[in-house]
Amino acid sequence: MFTPVRRRGTEILDDPNADAALSLRSLRDIALANRFFGGKRAVVREVATLLRRHSGGNEPVSLLDIGTGLGDIPAAAARMAGRRGLVMRTIGLERAPMLAAAAATRCTDALAADAMHLPFADRSIDIITISQVLHHFEDAEASQLLQECTRVARMGVVVGDLRRSWLAVAGLWSSSYLLGFHPVSRHDGMLSVLRGYTEPELRSLIERATGCHAGVTHRLGFRITAVWSPRYRRA
Repeated sequence: MFTPVRRRGTEILDDPNADAALSLRSLRDIALANRFFGGKRAVVREVATLLRRHSGGNEPVSLLDIGTGLGDIPAAAARMAGRRGLVMRTIGLERAPMLAAAAATRCTDALAADAMHLPFADRSIDIITISQVLHHFEDAEASQLLQECTRVARMGVVVGDLRRSWLAVAGLWSSSYLLGFHPVSRHDGMLSVLRGYTEPELRSLIERATGCHAGVTHRLGFRITAVWSPRYRRA
């Protein structure tokens, strides 16, 4: 089955003035999708790979999750690190205080801030994760976000996103009814898939923006991950 052309549509909840209760309901649907379709597992697996390089002894590992939603991914990463004998300090970042507050119970810290201008010094956070966020931006803004992440990350950056295909659209549409998604979550979710990436697209976007080589991998559930280290920029 051929890959659809990447769409440029606007999702309902991309509107910063979207209803707060509806936004929270959608975040619950996203967390459910992450659990059942592999989004959480895919990102945590890449974080686990980066942790193999950790040489900080007993020092806590810091992780910043951009667009953290309900904080399900940093919470899962912290549990995984704990099983490896590491302490992980997680920071969830959202665009609005109300959304950051929703993540606060699952993250060590949560804050509302502009992801395009991260309030952190260069090389101040060990690992940065971005799950199902990048596709919301056009190329110029996506590049700026990737550059900011690369500036702040010390160990590596992990992107998890959707792998674009008609089969993924059909699967999300049908399963959204079984999982009880809100109609807005269904609409935005299907559009998100059509705004997702192929492997060459994601690799090219990251390498153009950051100058770093990115390892890009297909994952189950029509997911795609990319991971890179700021220490290994291309010449």
